[in-house]
Amino acid sequence: MKFRLIILVLLAFFQSAAQDKYPTNYFRYPLDIKPSFSGRFADLRPNHFHSGLDFRTNQREGYPIYAVADGYISRLRVQTGGFGQAIYIDHPNGYTSVYAHLRAYAPQIAKTVKDFQYRLQSFEVDIPLTFSEIQVKKGDLIGWSGNTGSSGGPHLHFEIRDTQSEEPINPQLFGLTGSDLIKPEIKGVYLYKLNGQAFSEKVTKQYIPVKALNGNYQALSNEPIVLNGESGFGLVAFDRNQIQGTAHGLHRIEMQLDGKTVYEANLERFSFDATKAINSHLDYPSLKNSGINIHKTFVEPGNPLQIYQAKNNGRISLEDESVHNLTYIVSDVAGNQSILTLKIKQGIPYQSSSFTEKGTVFKYDAENYYSNEEVRISIPKGTLYSDVDFEYASAPRIAGTFSKQHRIHRSRTPIHQTYQLAIKADLSLTAKLQEKALIVDAGGAAQGGTFKNGFVETEVKSFGTFFIKVDTLAPRITPVNINNGKAMTGISKIIFKIADNLSGIGSFIGTIDGQWVLMEYDQKSSTLWHQFDERTQPGKHVFELMVTDKKGNQSTFKASFTL
Repeated sequence: MKFRLIILVLLAFFQSAAQDKYPTNYFRYPLDIKPSFSGRFADLRPNHFHSGLDFRTNQREGYPIYAVADGYISRLRVQTGGFGQAIYIDHPNGYTSVYAHLRAYAPQIAKTVKDFQYRLQSFEVDIPLTFSEIQVKKGDLIGWSGNTGSSGGPHLHFEIRDTQSEEPINPQLFGLTGSDLIKPEIKGVYLYKLNGQAFSEKVTKQYIPVKALNGNYQALSNEPIVLNGESGFGLVAFDRNQIQGTAHGLHRIEMQLDGKTVYEANLERFSFDATKAINSHLDYPSLKNSGINIHKTFVEPGNPLQIYQAKNNGRISLEDESVHNLTYIVSDVAGNQSILTLKIKQGIPYQSSSFTEKGTVFKYDAENYYSNEEVRISIPKGTLYSDVDFEYASAPRIAGTFSKQHRIHRSRTPIHQTYQLAIKADLSLTAKLQEKALIVDAGGAAQGGTFKNGFVETEVKSFGTFFIKVDTLAPRITPVNINNGKAMTGISKIIFKIADNLSGIGSFIGTIDGQWVLMEYDQKSSTLWHQFDERTQPGKHVFELMVTDKKGNQSTFKASFTL
């Protein structure tokens, strides 16, 4: 009897643990205004899944931000892009809360950041802190909402992460939910004729329109969908918090064949190292060609996301000519579900009518190399999501450039990490220009580069067309509110606009009377400024600003002023 009681207690414990996977009453909201989300966890963003909740702040800055639970500030970070000004708080229950795009820090935190910036003589800082340095209680003021970094408008970006793995987890699973009574919307399905092929833009696909019926969905046509051999499916669907509200990403997609799960994607959490694989999760060529987000419900072998459970990687092969049921169950984090049921059957196996000569096959699970007299490519293992029939082509040099144009495979084939690219410079790249040379893509975006033994080498993040240019122009400095001899009494800061023509801003250094001073930078508006503080006393001073681009070109501004 005693043994049985122990077993019952243990079973009750594990059942409770399963039901309470994430604590739902531990964290408070980080703002004191009614929660409304402009972005949710796992929303589809360029090259990544959104990693938190974007709280609306009524299109303005300056709302107080509060610690969501007891803990200590473990990290403070300032970036020109990215999160801008951010705070990380470690909590004793094993989770970390993150607050990003802040306009300002609370006073004690602001002093810690500024002291560190002066110590390193750098605007951008990443400050690790220990348990004993800045402890906080639930509800403590830690800063004010803003629009810093790569923010597209005033809001608070908020995350909850597993402290040990640093994986972001959907904050709504912790009870920070907001209202959501709306089922996900299903807009259509795509059939991909795979037949053993690796997925690429060359795979033939067919659009299958759907209609809503009694709250769920079915194909617009009553005829079964004919599969011509091994096939994959893709789903066009999204979720909303409210009717006519913002379209958000999905929490869970399940695909069943005759009632048995053959594919599941659960976006409860993910790794930052894998998030770029959104370009494999989606039909990337369709996204680039037409802007359509199609969730491929089959998995490429090189996709590193750990969100899938899939039989045969979600590829479907029917063994008979009977009609089968293919069912999608699409869920949001609030538990609202939409169900789509399709009838499918096997037909005559598909045979491609086109013939393309195979070039070099690059394997997704190996290092890959390609070279000729004018270009060298080295692609690390883990870069490709599937095997590719690698393509290379060149075109004549464009006026004002210093190499031929080199097309490295196809721009509609996504990759997961950078690869090494080296392009041979032509003879017009003189010794004087070599240190100014860099690689540029067809859109004019600089990729960086270093001249070495007749080649310009760099790491690039995509396939596409590349060539060599030079950057010999210094950055532009435009003073906004200062000139030589100006009286700055009553003015709180010195403001500039800065810009560069090609390689991008590399660094900026400001001094007053020869001493380094903090220059703050907003990348979106190209605004650079220095806020006067106790370090600059009333009197006459000399201010100097030096801005350098990424190829070493430099501009200087100098002016005396009185304060």
